[in-house]
Amino acid sequence: MTNMNTPMSHGHVIEDPPLARFLFSDKRFSWIWLILRVWLGVQWVEASLHKISDPAWVTTGLALKGFWTGAVTIPASGKSVIAFDWYRNILSWLLDTEAYTWFGKLVAYGEFLIGVALIIGAFVGVAAFFGAFLNWNFVMAGAASSNGLLLVLAVLLVLAWKTAGYIGADFFLLRWLGVPWNRTNTRTSEKTPSPTLS
Repeated sequence: MTNMNTPMSHGHVIEDPPLARFLFSDKRFSWIWLILRVWLGVQWVEASLHKISDPAWVTTGLALKGFWTGAVTIPASGKSVIAFDWYRNILSWLLDTEAYTWFGKLVAYGEFLIGVALIIGAFVGVAAFFGAFLNWNFVMAGAASSNGLLLVLAVLLVLAWKTAGYIGADFFLLRWLGVPWNRTNTRTSEKTPSPTLS
């Protein structure tokens, strides 16, 4: 006879510090994430619209080719905008394989989709991750501009994925996927009596 009331070892749970819980898990902070993600989403949409309307981005990819070519070029001074040779090698390979012909479309429409997802609050953590990845690539290729700030904000949204879209589509999407915000504490549920199997 097996008693289901016997406590099972599930490992140790490391609790987040109170400040991290408040910032990244408390629904009351979702208003701040709403403002941040909508602003960030608008930045992505604005950045994408000029690319989507430009054939050099979505038809030929020549705009991206120019960006990559400028990034991999080592000037006479010997100081390249790319600090890591392995990243330069990746961009050189992409240029050699003419990947810019399809990659330009991916960047342009990807930026648009990231922006829309952030604005409506749909899968905010995933959208912010891909936004951060794009920002990281722009920084690695030497285009600092506002990318450093946008990268930090995107990382914060990734950390706040549970509540960043609470005032948005994630309110419904995450519940549908089985990630509710009002789940009972596991310590409390372990104390609930369970039937005995015999």
